[in-house]
Amino acid sequence: MLFDIVIICLGFVGLIWGADKFVYGASAFARNVGIPPLVIGLTIVAFGTSAPEIFSSAASALEDEPELAIGNAIGSNIFNIGVALAVALIIKPLTPPPSLLHKELPALMLVSVTCAVLLLDYQLAAMDALILIVLITFFVYRLFRSRKHSTLPSEDEEEIPVNVSTPKAAFWLLFGLLLLIVSAEYLVESAISVADFLGVSSGIIGLTLVALGTSLPELAATVTCALRGHHALAIGNIIGSNIMNILVVLPFPGLLAPGPFNPQLLQRDISAMMVLTVLLVIFCYPAIRQQKPIGRMAGILFLLIYFAWFGIMYGQV
Repeated sequence: MLFDIVIICLGFVGLIWGADKFVYGASAFARNVGIPPLVIGLTIVAFGTSAPEIFSSAASALEDEPELAIGNAIGSNIFNIGVALAVALIIKPLTPPPSLLHKELPALMLVSVTCAVLLLDYQLAAMDALILIVLITFFVYRLFRSRKHSTLPSEDEEEIPVNVSTPKAAFWLLFGLLLLIVSAEYLVESAISVADFLGVSSGIIGLTLVALGTSLPELAATVTCALRGHHALAIGNIIGSNIMNILVVLPFPGLLAPGPFNPQLLQRDISAMMVLTVLLVIFCYPAIRQQKPIGRMAGILFLLIYFAWFGIMYGQV
């Protein structure tokens, strides 16, 4: 048990560091071969924060543990709003940008509702995964079209390294990718062992332990953005991550290990995700209209909902 927990912690470190090195190498390599910074920012850099969830879910599906993969995606979304955004709001109230009202928030609601509807039959099928893949393809296409004549925001531009040789970039790309794969494999195997030892389902471990660990980059990024006054980035990071978790992470168990899952994942956990998502939209709407910050009370409410959900879940174990 103790050994497995140590391996899980090392797996989290490997996933986060591997994602960082993969993005570093891939961004530098792409720049060196002439790919525009905007394309790099919208693809490789954006991929980086969700890489831990993506690789751990893929490893879970390959281990025939779809509930661990589904729990990771849903649990990460709950953690992102209920803890990461909540802590940022408590530290410093955030003013959401007007663009959220017409783009990101409707997209988040559409994706979340689609996810809930697809899982109403208590199974994640290959067709469900394909629908989610079609949606992410559509969103990426719309994103490129809307920013066709735009430049990359300065914060994202800074993420793309300069003066890195192509061989060095290729080395870090491959090293980061290998570290992601190995870390995800060991993390999932140890998480399954912990679930067996505690006598709980792998879905519970995915919703809590794995989701918490893979969401640490979002927590760090959101709090850092809030402290630096980057309000749009702080909120946008959470919304973008939640969209990616549903549209990119969930298809892996659907394609690699389709089948039924524990009904409580829908009745309790996806319901909690939907409550937090709807509340986020409700708090954002008047704040955007009046250009006022979302206050600390909203953050406290998000945090209380997270702990209430956490308590209900472990009360049902």
